[in-house]
Amino acid sequence: MAISQQEAIQAQAAFENTLLERPNVVGVAVGRKNLTGDLSVVTLVQQKLPLAALSAADVIPKQIDGVQTDVIEVGYLRAYESPRDRFRPIIPGGVSIGHYKITAGTLGVLVTDIATGAKLILSNNHVLANSNDAQIGDPILQPGPTDGGLNPNDIVARLERFVRLRYIGDPPEPTPGPTPDPGPGPGPGPNPPPASCDVVTSVVQVVNALAALVGSQQRVAPVPVAPPPAPLSSSATSPAAQATDSNEVDAALARPVDPTFFSDDIRGIGRVQGTKPATLGMRVRKSGRTTGYTEGTVNLLNATVTVAYGSKQARFTGQVITGPISQGGDSGSLIVDGVENKAVGLLFAGSNLSTIFTPIDVVLNALQVRL
Repeated sequence: MAISQQEAIQAQAAFENTLLERPNVVGVAVGRKNLTGDLSVVTLVQQKLPLAALSAADVIPKQIDGVQTDVIEVGYLRAYESPRDRFRPIIPGGVSIGHYKITAGTLGVLVTDIATGAKLILSNNHVLANSNDAQIGDPILQPGPTDGGLNPNDIVARLERFVRLRYIGDPPEPTPGPTPDPGPGPGPGPNPPPASCDVVTSVVQVVNALAALVGSQQRVAPVPVAPPPAPLSSSATSPAAQATDSNEVDAALARPVDPTFFSDDIRGIGRVQGTKPATLGMRVRKSGRTTGYTEGTVNLLNATVTVAYGSKQARFTGQVITGPISQGGDSGSLIVDGVENKAVGLLFAGSNLSTIFTPIDVVLNALQVRL
């Protein structure tokens, strides 16, 4: 008997923590089984291995809670950063931009602050906020530094706010006291907390021990081997899994120095109006700094994935996965429906086998902005 998408998601929720503990596993999602087309719980692995190379405990069962399973190779997932043209006098979406200490990412789209009505630039935290290692008011360059952007000559915006990334293994942050008055001055005050993180059960403090490795010297570390897995059980969750703080978004905003510098259009796509949820099989497109205009298909929904940020890793939930429609430097691209000019998501990571994006309404709610 065919199962519903909701039943597949419930089975995923019951078992994803134990699946994620297995070596080589980097994510869990819901999709259609390659051979049958039936809805299934899909385990995402860095590299697909023959059964002979796996221990009995590492083999993914054919069914969990009556739902079929599948295994898909997605490669080494990492947050995209890398190196393009300088756009003057008008800067559209889909071009090189970045915090002055990173390499380069992509300007997603102009959005409107719900509280103030101000026009702001939308991209990723790791593009505009240097993976948490930034201060509000920091310079944003177009093009990004790797593409020749210079500070201060190419400052086009300043960091406005961002949702902090939570890395696996970070210690809990102490309970905060009253917010201090930032005092007078030309720049904005400290970074505000994320506007919408109600599914996150605790707030963590990012320990940045690798500040010297930012920008072009960033390195990607291999995914560590997980400890021997426990038997699958919907009722048992390991302490390690319970201690992992997950993320919903990799997102940030910058305030243009002059809003008239920026166009509402995205290169190769045009103006986007409204939003649309991702669905399995949906055709989508994007315009990014590295690969320009590309198209793909939504293959997986509600994905929980582990993404590398240099030598750190972060867990993300509720993500969407397509085929390989991006490369390093495309982070921050707006994902748009293949038929209508409606926003579907915000691209932030991937590999040579896959692209990962966050549903756009989750991003907009987290930052309290609208298209």
